[in-house]
Amino acid sequence: MQVHTEERPFVLVWELTQACELACEHCRADAQPRRHPDELTTAEGKRLLDEAREFAEGQIVVLSGGDPLARDDAVELVDYGTERGLRMTMTPSGTSSLTRDRLDELADAGLRRLALSIDGGSPAPHDAFRGESGSFESTVRAAHQAHEAGLPLQVNTTVCADTVDELPAIRELVADLGAVLWSVFFLVPVGRGRLLDPMSPERADRVMGWLHDVRETSDFGVKTTEAPQYRRVGLQRRQGDGIDDGTTARGPPAGIGRRTGITAGDGFAFVSHVGEVYPSGFLPESAGDVRDESLVDIYRDAPLFGRLRDADALRGKCGACEFRHVCGGSRSRAYAHTGDPLESDPLCPYVPDGYDGPLPEPRRA
Repeated sequence: MQVHTEERPFVLVWELTQACELACEHCRADAQPRRHPDELTTAEGKRLLDEAREFAEGQIVVLSGGDPLARDDAVELVDYGTERGLRMTMTPSGTSSLTRDRLDELADAGLRRLALSIDGGSPAPHDAFRGESGSFESTVRAAHQAHEAGLPLQVNTTVCADTVDELPAIRELVADLGAVLWSVFFLVPVGRGRLLDPMSPERADRVMGWLHDVRETSDFGVKTTEAPQYRRVGLQRRQGDGIDDGTTARGPPAGIGRRTGITAGDGFAFVSHVGEVYPSGFLPESAGDVRDESLVDIYRDAPLFGRLRDADALRGKCGACEFRHVCGGSRSRAYAHTGDPLESDPLCPYVPDGYDGPLPEPRRA
């Protein structure tokens, strides 16, 4: 499916609530035990889904949190979105809310995929990272129950200095659970994640190379989040192996589908629990409010989104990089470190030939 990212996001995330029973170390949302009184109501949420349908039939909508199942209307919203022709997916927390009955209800409502977070290959490291004893057991049980309910499973994993050594064990678990996709998120220091230590840029590149190997040898797909240099690493590997598939540093040849992945504001949009529209949940600069403006208009016309879709507007070594059209760096990480979403991504070690400007320093805890 070809997606013109200036017209619509490939992925639209709606943060139903910030309420959650867990206290995960990396939580972007600074999740709280109780729901916010100004969350979008059920009626406002349905209007939001109506607007999402204006982008296209089959628009992917991810219901996230916090824990989206902390809302009693979560299944109703999945059912409504499905009836409107949207591809509804969800990222619930591994908590007591994720019961077999709830999974069956989500499947009956038309949920297309369930994404669960696993940050360790065994209970101790996962539970420590998630801040809740028993979270690993609950999550793995939910994964098996999702399979029984006929729900395709995606596994999300956060990568930072505390979790990187767990990746091989998690990879085995992803395979054992029969997941269709492993989504590997490279830490952006926002929310409680500000207190965590990222990897070095050089190790991040090595991990991305390893993930390419995993993708080539596994039955499940692999994608990265907030690590678009994964595409630069892949292109360099193909070039080094003498493989010519027509893809260059400016992207794939015309006519083979959407250009290479998505980044904050360019193929991706995030609606907060109170209706603010951000380029990403990890780039908390508002471009508008769905209570005041059309989601479609905000995505297509907001100046912030327009700047983020212009690879030639990037600054620093990202702006000088020949891979900026296939990578472009994490705009969220650049914002978290500098306050400017167009600055360089400090997690990338690559320095373009001839560049002699300042190099970003990775943040340390």
